Amino acid sequence: MDALGEQRGALVAWAFLQADCASPGYGRELESLSEDLRLSGNIELGGPARDAPGDGDLETDGHMSRCMTAAPGDIQPSVELQWPHAEDLQQIAQGLRDIADLFKHNVVAEATDNLGRNISVSPSEQWKDHLTWEVERVMRRGVGLENLPQERVAVALALTLVRGVCEQAPRLLRNLFGAVLQYFKPAQSR
Repeated sequence: MDALGEQRGALVAWAFLQADCASPGYGRELESLSEDLRLSGNIELGGPARDAPGDGDLETDGHMSRCMTAAPGDIQPSVELQWPHAEDLQQIAQGLRDIADLFKHNVVAEATDNLGRNISVSPSEQWKDHLTWEVERVMRRGVGLENLPQERVAVALALTLVRGVCEQAPRLLRNLFGAVLQYFKPAQSR
């Protein structure tokens, strides 16, 4: 995957993960990640999460700390300037969220628990493998969406699992975000 493809993948993943954010801790981690997207166009993969204020006070840059609860099509203007196809990418993210909404809740809950348990006892370098195994396990089991493109179903499932784990343990977002971006890479570059 070329750099532009990786950047687009990162933005689609971020847009998927930031929708319907309800957890303040998860929101702070997403805000930190969004700053990386806005400022550099690159994501620091596997690095420690930065501290982010979360008490609702005014930050030193004049913005309020907040949970990212933007609706589809509501990406920050600075991101749109850096990402000329942000609207198209958000539509892709929305399509993936629509697929994710069709998953059976109990299947996702079990897979999220399995992923969380497996990554909690392994180094972050192995998290992509755990994510891949869990997605493949659920896909083999069947998710009842055989009429949809299976690659999109797998991506939606991977992002749903990452969101589920990170809502419970926000500190894992940065490393799991890196793992999901590695998961997106074509098989020949893994």
